[in-house]
Amino acid sequence: MSARFSLAAGIALAALALPASAQDIAITNATVVLGDGSAPVEGGTVVVRSGRVVAAGAGVAVPAGMQAVDGRGMWVTPGLFASITNLGLVDVDAVSESNDIAASASPFGAALDVAPAINPAAQDFAYSRAGGITRASVTPIAGSSIFAGQGAMVDLGVDYDAVRHPRAFQFVEMGERGADLAGGSRTSAHALLRNALREAQSYGEDAELIGTSRTRSGVSGSAVVDSRMVGTAERDGDVLLTRFDAAALVPVVTGEQKLYVEVHRAADILSVLALREEFPALDMVLVGVTEGWLVADAIAAAGVPVITVALSDLPASFERLAATQSNVGRMVDAGVTVAIGGYESSGDHPRNLPQQAGNLVALNRIPGAAGLSWGEAFAAISSVPARVAGLGENAGTLTAGALGDVVLWDGDPLEVSSAPVRVFIDGVEQPLDNHQTRLRDRYRTLERGDLPPAYRR
Repeated sequence: MSARFSLAAGIALAALALPASAQDIAITNATVVLGDGSAPVEGGTVVVRSGRVVAAGAGVAVPAGMQAVDGRGMWVTPGLFASITNLGLVDVDAVSESNDIAASASPFGAALDVAPAINPAAQDFAYSRAGGITRASVTPIAGSSIFAGQGAMVDLGVDYDAVRHPRAFQFVEMGERGADLAGGSRTSAHALLRNALREAQSYGEDAELIGTSRTRSGVSGSAVVDSRMVGTAERDGDVLLTRFDAAALVPVVTGEQKLYVEVHRAADILSVLALREEFPALDMVLVGVTEGWLVADAIAAAGVPVITVALSDLPASFERLAATQSNVGRMVDAGVTVAIGGYESSGDHPRNLPQQAGNLVALNRIPGAAGLSWGEAFAAISSVPARVAGLGENAGTLTAGALGDVVLWDGDPLEVSSAPVRVFIDGVEQPLDNHQTRLRDRYRTLERGDLPPAYRR
């Protein structure tokens, strides 16, 4: 490693520890995307003050004395929200020591909490930030139980205070994967899930649990219930969960913590939705949902949002025989709230989300297919996933009062040829350099004699 290369990497890591102040800034004459599903506005202005959006759109005046950036020929959007990622949980997938995605040999399931393991210095944080991702949900993968554990919401700012909302949701695997983890059958997976929820329900009612309630930055007006609780009641011998797992599921059965359920087959989707008849407080989100278009009316009627990939059209398993590229468009047409997430295709590279959203816009041009409008597609990777995560209108939009997450692009953000040129998180401008850009710059400028032997001929 060259001295220059190692110095650049060291400076990038050191920046994580440095405090940063929000900038007051206005971007003028740009194509403005509000992120709320509406069409882009040409010649618009965005004003950010004290880490929050003040105004955005056409006819917005720049306050006196505020720094203004001429965005002529460029696009300005809210920061992207990436759902279902493993950001900060892994550096090298194949190196187990750097991979905290799944705990295959753990005695715990629901109690597993990704927040303490998230490393903002992981390379994927920098790659994703350079791709316009400003916030994300970090999700564990089920290892030894159908319960993968508790995911967190993070921002991708250059500091070590990445976790904005720990224990934001519980993730459970159903369908084929859940059946395998539960002993080989969907019947067992459903029995395990219902038993666990009942145990948690009983534990919460009888144990006089003590919890800590607090709010975190970016979750305006909502309390976050700490699942590290202490139970005092005796438990019957006929229980499957540890005390820690049972306590972790109490906020789920009371509706204070979201339950993300991975499921694909149409029949399995309906079975999962039916759980709310027994546990009406469940705040459920469906993940995957490859055959969702077949039961879209039922999902819409239940008011349960979906996180899925943009295009999935291969019958890769028996639970995905009805896969179609029109899945998202048909669900949206039926009234389902659909967010495009990193599930399956962008978990460690969510910077690809704009390409996925752009594909849904192109799908509208194919006769008989169902895609999304440009505004709908962009919202599916910005404001919609932010709402699904529980942030309301606080993130993923350029509406007044929203977090100052702003991205300036050199072109249409849903075109693969475009890239961010400036990224702000909470009004703080972020560096866009990363391991990939440093490698690019190193090999672009090296003298021929300094190249590795394989490149000297």
